[in-house]
Amino acid sequence: MRRVSQLILISSISVGCAPGSGVDEVAQNDETESHQKAKINIDPRTLKKLNILLEERSLNAGISTGQMIDLLSGAFLETPYRANMLQGAVNTPEKLVIDFRGLDCFTYLDYVEALRKSTSQTEFVENVIQTRYVDGDINFLYRKHFFTDWAHREHKLADDITALVSPDIVRVEKYLNKKVDGETYLPGLPVVERSINYIPSEFINDKVISRLQTGDFIGIYTKLAGLDVTHVGFFIMTDNGPVLRNASSRKENEKVVDSPFMDYVAKTPGIIILRAKQ
Repeated sequence: MRRVSQLILISSISVGCAPGSGVDEVAQNDETESHQKAKINIDPRTLKKLNILLEERSLNAGISTGQMIDLLSGAFLETPYRANMLQGAVNTPEKLVIDFRGLDCFTYLDYVEALRKSTSQTEFVENVIQTRYVDGDINFLYRKHFFTDWAHREHKLADDITALVSPDIVRVEKYLNKKVDGETYLPGLPVVERSINYIPSEFINDKVISRLQTGDFIGIYTKLAGLDVTHVGFFIMTDNGPVLRNASSRKENEKVVDSPFMDYVAKTPGIIILRAKQ
């Protein structure tokens, strides 16, 4: 894996959870023989929040992975939802974006996963890169476009525990990025054949809930050809019951919210569950 060095610049920048959603406006890449440099502009508001969260992480370093995800993800509640945060395409240079002023569902996961592993600004930037891109290569074709990439690409970020949570899984073969008419969602990106396990919503009950842990990553399964999920969030057990903590695009929300878990998933085809590696 290539090492990545970062130069953080403070400046103002302007910045739907579908495949490829997630980068802002911010980065230039210069490759040398041994490493890749990412020149990143981070707006003052994002930098201030980053420093606060790094301090919070430091003060709570002894808590479990799930508790840390709860702590850090909770700090983004009420953050406005913004679609299509990522920038880049096959013929458009990929830009590394770090911007806390607005989140879509995938960038929300990216930032929390990177934050829980970071003790400094520089380490956070590197962890965003390693979380978002295969082998840390800031390139559209190396972006982890699909939720299940976190458990199926090299240097896995999480384990797919769906089949361990329920005996009532359904397994389907998906050709990710391939539409039913044979066209691709993301031109230039290869089609990937992948076996997907999901728990249909009618089988999500108290026993399933008892096997979930705070901090688990939840993907809302879709029956659409070429996609694994249409939305993602965190499973969080609160004093008032389980919630899906998510960057919601729904008109009544349009921000990061805690949605009652059972009510939310009951209206979906089902869920895929990933658990963060320690």
